[in-house]
Amino acid sequence: MGLRASIAIDLGTVNTLVYVVGRGLVVEEPSAVAVNRATGRVTAVGEPADALAGKEPQYIEVIHPLRDGVITELDGSVAMLQAFLRRARLRRGPLRSSVVVCAPSGATGVERRSLAAAVEALRLNCAVRLIDEPVAAAAGAGLDLADGSGGFIVDVGGGTTEAALLAGGHVVRVRSLRIAGNALDEAIVQAVRAEFGLLLGRNAARSLKMAVGVAASGVGWVETVGVDAARRVPRSEHLPGWVVAKALEHPVAAIVGSVQEILSDIPPNLAEDVVRGKIRLAGGGALLPGLSDKIEAATGIPVLVVDDPLRCVVRGAAELLERREELEDTRPA
Repeated sequence: MGLRASIAIDLGTVNTLVYVVGRGLVVEEPSAVAVNRATGRVTAVGEPADALAGKEPQYIEVIHPLRDGVITELDGSVAMLQAFLRRARLRRGPLRSSVVVCAPSGATGVERRSLAAAVEALRLNCAVRLIDEPVAAAAGAGLDLADGSGGFIVDVGGGTTEAALLAGGHVVRVRSLRIAGNALDEAIVQAVRAEFGLLLGRNAARSLKMAVGVAASGVGWVETVGVDAARRVPRSEHLPGWVVAKALEHPVAAIVGSVQEILSDIPPNLAEDVVRGKIRLAGGGALLPGLSDKIEAATGIPVLVVDDPLRCVVRGAAELLERREELEDTRPA
């Protein structure tokens, strides 16, 4: 196994993570590319590019080449991956590299092919395989489904929410929503503009989201800074927590509803596995204050936020890749 690179990639709307088996997580960067409009050259990738987003620097365009968990700008995705894999300093060996890329379960055939094409365009001499995000998330969440037992995973990422019931490492029921972290941010932006006439940037909305969450109890007022919509000048404002919590109600209700929908159609033989194993909550959205309580109250089933939820999917994908290669290495020649 040491003769070839085995790579797991979580190509996300907000962040991209690259895991090399035997070395661990080698890249964790925002999914962003900065391009010079005049020359078309890439000037920055990852954190430096994302830091310019929304700030409108002259001659520079910041591209986020993924939306809702899938590629919308292939050239930008390839440039971004090239830079990230250079940073990973992969060692070339005599055997083809094995690469798994995590894909939303609701991605279309065209969207799935674009994910594979982005990696194949790097000319890594690699075999590319796609893996559904709920399967990777379940492995990263510590659900041992090898013996045919079942589990329930909810992965709330930046662009998509994946709620899935699994058995033996196979998807039984799944709902893929294009409502997740970015949609929550946008809901806050719209609410603050409507209530206070204040234009918020993405980072300000994210800070409010994580400070207040779904339930405003215990959070009186929070300070934020934006641009006055009428006068177009910077302005700070103290917002009541309920404004943020109310803005999140609709998208959070959609996430909770997807979980309830799956549970309403659960095979009886999986019910005990799910109740005893708990609903596992992964992804950056798992850290949203009050979300796990909302799901637990709606379903009556305990909810567990997994360890290190932001890296759960790529960790699980790497684990599945490693298991597969171990099996291949033990097969008789």
